[in-house]
Amino acid sequence: MSQRFKILSEIRDIETIASGRGVYIRRQLERVYGRGRWRKMKGIAIVELADGTICEAEIHWYEAHGIGRRDFKIKRVIR
Repeated sequence: MSQRFKILSEIRDIETIASGRGVYIRRQLERVYGRGRWRKMKGIAIVELADGTICEAEIHWYEAHGIGRRDFKIKRVIR
């Protein structure tokens, strides 16, 4: 369900899914964005989809200290 979207609210209920060696695409992230302590995260936010629909969705992303949040993806639409 990965597509273009805009996050309209703050991300809430943030959880770490994986960190360190548990992040399977760590090498790719380091090649594109640089070395860091990469973590895969998830949270809930209100998003606007490419077709203009506004809904609440569970989103996943990767983040590292000093690099920030990268590669956002919608995993499921809640309502």
